[in-house]
Amino acid sequence: DERSQLQNKDRALRILRARLYALYQRQQQEEITSARRSQVGTGARSEKLRTYNFPQDRVTDHRVGLTLHKLDSVLEGEIDEFVTNLAAAEQT
Repeated sequence: DERSQLQNKDRALRILRARLYALYQRQQQEEITSARRSQVGTGARSEKLRTYNFPQDRVTDHRVGLTLHKLDSVLEGEIDEFVTNLAAAEQT
């Protein structure tokens, strides 16, 4: 574009630097996006950890397949049975 070879070289290096920076930023953004998608579930029914069934006074933990018919006590914080079963399943 310019008459001087040095000015053309400087301009080409600026353009190249800008394109490389844009490429780097795009790759970084894609990595962040993929990391977020892998951490966040879809919210589908099959991803539930626990089901609280109020009419039947039932709580089911789907990770270990434990069903308790003590909904009131679980809601008050008595989750020791779930914790022990999850720990046992983790060890196995």
